[in-house]
Amino acid sequence: MRKPRSAAATGGDFPYDVPTTCYIEVHEDGTLSQGMDRAAHQRAVDGRSRLFAVWPGRWSSDLFAIDDLDACARAIGLVHDEERTGLAEHEHRVRWSISDREEDPRASYVSVEVVLDCGCVIRDLRVFAEHLRAQHGWDIATTSGRSSGGGHFTVLVRRNSLAS
Repeated sequence: MRKPRSAAATGGDFPYDVPTTCYIEVHEDGTLSQGMDRAAHQRAVDGRSRLFAVWPGRWSSDLFAIDDLDACARAIGLVHDEERTGLAEHEHRVRWSISDREEDPRASYVSVEVVLDCGCVIRDLRVFAEHLRAQHGWDIATTSGRSSGGGHFTVLVRRNSLAS
């Protein structure tokens, strides 16, 4: 029987934040739980449990020991990682307008062209959505977004969450 592989040994390529990655926590008493959250991470940091993850592959899946807890925390958003997300932790200066391509004025979500004048770049739509929800009350769909080049980004925003 093989031992779990090292997530840290993948050289930063481990898919910590991919939805199909299955996390397994082995508690001090040998019980198991599934999933990853702030509490599980803290138990692992404190040495009260060990974390493992299954990286599903095309032909087989492998079990990995989560042996770089800091990298895991940054990747899943427990700790902010400006380099990975492109977003500083500050009040973003946002210029926005409804997209010229918007066709349905009654749709729940509207395409919004966003430009960040604060110098940030959107590399992680989920983190950007969290920032704009906290800072401006926007409800941004995290399943789609596209860069238009030149610092422009198009996101889908719930129409009633946009400030007038």
